[in-house]
Amino acid sequence: MSVSKRLTHKEFIIQFLKDPDRKSLFQIFYEMTVLLFMYREMPVHYFSRYLFKKDIKNFKDYLPNKFFDIRIKPVFNDKSVKDVLDNKLYFDMFFNRVNVKVPEVLMFNNRNMFIHKGEGVCVLSLSDFRSLLGDVFNTNSVDSVFIKKTGCSSGGSNIYKLNYDEFNNGSTLTEKIYNEVISSEYLFQKTVSQHSEMDKLSSSSLNTIRIDTFIDKDGQVDVMSSYIRMSIADIHVDNISHGGCYVGIDIDTGRLKAKGYSTIDILGVKVLTNHPRTGIVFEGFTIPKFDEVKDLVRRAASYMPGLRMIGWDVAVTEDGPVLIEGNYDYEIRGNDFVAGGYLKNSVFRKALKEIDYV
Repeated sequence: MSVSKRLTHKEFIIQFLKDPDRKSLFQIFYEMTVLLFMYREMPVHYFSRYLFKKDIKNFKDYLPNKFFDIRIKPVFNDKSVKDVLDNKLYFDMFFNRVNVKVPEVLMFNNRNMFIHKGEGVCVLSLSDFRSLLGDVFNTNSVDSVFIKKTGCSSGGSNIYKLNYDEFNNGSTLTEKIYNEVISSEYLFQKTVSQHSEMDKLSSSSLNTIRIDTFIDKDGQVDVMSSYIRMSIADIHVDNISHGGCYVGIDIDTGRLKAKGYSTIDILGVKVLTNHPRTGIVFEGFTIPKFDEVKDLVRRAASYMPGLRMIGWDVAVTEDGPVLIEGNYDYEIRGNDFVAGGYLKNSVFRKALKEIDYV
């Protein structure tokens, strides 16, 4: 499946009007009007949460992104301590120190100065860069490396995957990466090999679990909701905006829910019940080591008391979960949706009670 062509507004409207699973236009207009008066803003989340579908009755329980971003996150998250999550090098150093498993960093740089094997190496040309990369591959006996900008690599941007074969065969990708890396700061990480069960869902990308946590006023860490992201195109990232889909996970059992979603400009009104490339049926598929995943994010969150609401990204390997990143400014859309509306989520309501919202 390719996502190079996204739906135009006209194409989406045609799909929307023909959708047999949508509510009546009168009902949609009524519900959007109610939300408009509730939040005093255009309820664009009505479409991103698929609230126009007949099976969603509790449309008032879903939150607009702006409400969460402006009214909720700033209350619980102190931006002055966010650097540990924003900077991937700090993230690696911090969580390694407290023995939380993260991807192994093989090398990092600041412009033309690279740190490899504990030593500084000055890179002045593409030839120097190729020589250094060859040493990274050979010294660590890896088949591929992930190259991520130290900051500003969210949403799948500024992330490259370089396989040894394409590097060894003189791929132009190496030159492209060099031109990007030499003007900024990047991390070179050992590729995380996901669990064989996770590979069944989609093998082209590392299928990460987004799971968000809340620290209450007594210091207890609770898991609020969770979903898994996977590529539905033949690309190396699982981000929804780059052609991925997400499926809710039952927090208690680790089993996937029945339906998968992407964005309306990719799939339109279509809802997935199985992966379009691998054919795996979502409902009932069990995430391996899910209890360990919850334990990992609870422990990671406990080290970040100044950021009480965090969206964590976790990969699952044969040896257990690996913490990929944490996001203090995460978008609520996916978590709100898979939870069936955050206003009925018991953990989220506990947070709201703390600020006298409910």
